[in-house]
Amino acid sequence: MDQRTPKNPFDPLDPGQAIARRRTWVRYVPGGMKTLVIATAVLLVALLVWAIKPAPNAGRPNNPFFAGRNAPTPVGIAKASLGDIDVTLNALGTVTPLATVVAKPQVGGQLVKIDFEEGQTVRAGQTLAEIDPRPYQASRDQAQGQLARDQAQLANAQVDLNRYQTLQAQNSIAQQQVDTQAALVRQLQGTVKADQANVETATINLDYANVKSPITGRVGLRQVDLGNVLIAGQATGIVVVTQLQPISVVFSVPEDSIDQIMGRVRQGAKLKVDAFDRAQTHMIESGTLSTVDNQIDTTTGTVKLRAVYQNPNNLLFPNQFVNVRLLVDTLHNQIVVPVAAIQRGASGTFVYIVNSNHTVSMRAVTLGQTNNDRVAIAQGLMAGDTVVVDGADRLRDGASIILPGEPMPAATTPPQGGQAGQGAAPGRGGRGRGRRGGGAGGAGAGAAPGGAIAGAGAQNNGSDGSAGSGRGGRGRPAGGAGAGAAGPGGG
Repeated sequence: MDQRTPKNPFDPLDPGQAIARRRTWVRYVPGGMKTLVIATAVLLVALLVWAIKPAPNAGRPNNPFFAGRNAPTPVGIAKASLGDIDVTLNALGTVTPLATVVAKPQVGGQLVKIDFEEGQTVRAGQTLAEIDPRPYQASRDQAQGQLARDQAQLANAQVDLNRYQTLQAQNSIAQQQVDTQAALVRQLQGTVKADQANVETATINLDYANVKSPITGRVGLRQVDLGNVLIAGQATGIVVVTQLQPISVVFSVPEDSIDQIMGRVRQGAKLKVDAFDRAQTHMIESGTLSTVDNQIDTTTGTVKLRAVYQNPNNLLFPNQFVNVRLLVDTLHNQIVVPVAAIQRGASGTFVYIVNSNHTVSMRAVTLGQTNNDRVAIAQGLMAGDTVVVDGADRLRDGASIILPGEPMPAATTPPQGGQAGQGAAPGRGGRGRGRRGGGAGGAGAGAAPGGAIAGAGAQNNGSDGSAGSGRGGRGRPAGGAGAGAAGPGGG
């Protein structure tokens, strides 16, 4: 008995016959199944692009930039005014301490005490470290003992000399004996002076046992530790002391600027020098020019200058790179405008002058000194002239403008979707869509003025209560944009 499942009498074809039939008609398509897959993908992409592509007039703002070539252009303005302009030189400088000292021992011995903390600010004469003082104390005591002995011998010799001189005056002794005693006195006087020098040397060595800071400044990292035996004048010091108040900045300027700087220095002017950070946005400290080097560096064609800063908050740090701005001079009663007003073309620099009839005129100008965002005008402008500082890239000579605070001109509003245009060509009919049976789409309206196609749709309910939708057709351009009417939903 056949145990297989009996064939369903309602199936028109078994699976094998269905596959064979599909393969039969695919065989007539050029390229086979690959062509069908590619064509389907292209169709889906085209439908997606058509669905998401905005209407040609969609999103066009209602502003004067779309009103045509001759539409007024909104601009920003400023007035040329009389003012002072600074003549400055910018350079890159290095913060350089006025004094940097390596504290080294001047006598040898064992380091028994350190009297500072790393990073501490110390005063001139403050003790930094102590070397074992006992050998030097003993040497001084010995020198003082020798001095006392020789001083006693000198006193005794001086008494004998006085006695011999009295006896010689009475012709009681020979002159030779008096002369010999006088020589002995002078010899002992020399010995006493040598003993005094030995005492002073011993005292100095004893004082050197206390290593002191010669300047006021900030100490760095300790380079020796307790217990080490130090040698007089050794290469490695105990600590480095750097003076921070005041401090200097060394920078270089081109040799072409030396005449101008030296002219001001000879007049006795104290030139201001500001130090800025790397971005030149924050001023760190303000100081004065201290000195100018006595020769030009032939390799770079520059001259070194030194500026001194009081640095009360220690903002300038040794070996720090800063941007330096040297104020050489200040020019008074200059015609000044913002740098943004200056335009450059084939004929040179020019500005746009605002006329009383809301138009602009090009005017050539000659630039003077520039300082930050302001520039002096040597020729071409008068005080009180109004110039364009914003929007000049959209202007030309004689163009109309809109001043700040004035209302914008009204622009033609393109027709919205859903409004039927009165054009020459009919629109494409809409398509209805419903959940149960599609209805007929509505007819598209003709072309409307505006030059681009627009469409609109509306949703209607199906006749049997189910939701349906219709999409309006798009008019074909014939001098304007058409808008399709919404189609009814499916029944």
